[in-house]
Amino acid sequence: MLFILAFSGKDWDHAMNSVDDFDPIATKREAAMFYGLFLRGHSVEDLRKDIDISKETIERWTRTYGKEASFRENLQRVYQYRKQVLAIFDELVTNERNRPRLQ
Repeated sequence: MLFILAFSGKDWDHAMNSVDDFDPIATKREAAMFYGLFLRGHSVEDLRKDIDISKETIERWTRTYGKEASFRENLQRVYQYRKQVLAIFDELVTNERNRPRLQ
């Protein structure tokens, strides 16, 4: 998963601090990047898995780091961010599928 690779390990705190001042259109940019992969033939389900954070991953992170209050707050922010990216991506895919085709 792209997300897990980007936010695992000792860079977690740095990545989380940058969420506070993140670009307000970052979710749209990221969804557009995944949409571009969809247009190039990547599976919608594979892309959705890459965007989303699985329940198992959240449970594992919570077991490992859950006692830290700052981690729980950061996890909530990241979770909301990923869900926003996923919602935008799903909307783009739906619009593409419903787009009339020239014959």
